Amino acid sequence: MKTESPCVRQHIIDTAKPIILGKGYAAVGLSEILSAADVPKGSFYHYFKSKDAFGEALLEHYFDDYLAWIDALLADDGTPAAERLMRYWQGWGNHQACDKRESKCLVVKLGGEVSDLSEAMREALNRGTAAVVRRLAACIEAGQADGSLATIDDAHAAAETLYQMWLGATLLSKIRRDDSPLRAALQSTRQLLHLA
Repeated sequence: MKTESPCVRQHIIDTAKPIILGKGYAAVGLSEILSAADVPKGSFYHYFKSKDAFGEALLEHYFDDYLAWIDALLADDGTPAAERLMRYWQGWGNHQACDKRESKCLVVKLGGEVSDLSEAMREALNRGTAAVVRRLAACIEAGQADGSLATIDDAHAAAETLYQMWLGATLLSKIRRDDSPLRAALQSTRQLLHLA
């Protein structure tokens, strides 16, 4: 399937994402991505200066989509902020426990692999994860304002702690091939937010 020029860059990213989620970044060569996307090598280098530039674009696209999803999920819809926040964590656990590769966390998949290899990709991960934490912190503050969450001295620190715990739980879940770390993270989240 040949793709029209304006869509080629996005088509390459969309085609590569499930392949990289399955195999990792270093294990996937450009030829595999380009073959799956049915795009010539010259087109790739027209849109990306290097494989690392492509990896940075892949991560930026992932975070753009992910942050839009978080914004919609955590938006004030009339329910208490604590309930919206717990929907986020429950959704995380459900997505990571399922077998669908496309719902897996690209941060968990690539974080350890690329952070020492590509400064551009490490920075994309850093920017993206910081943006996630800011949104979680804002929801914690909203929960304190609407009375659905107890007072937490530092909402940003709490959000960062929770996000780090969930990243670790997701990694352990991959290692153990069961969802017990995710279930434990959900329980710990409730305790940290005084919802238990």
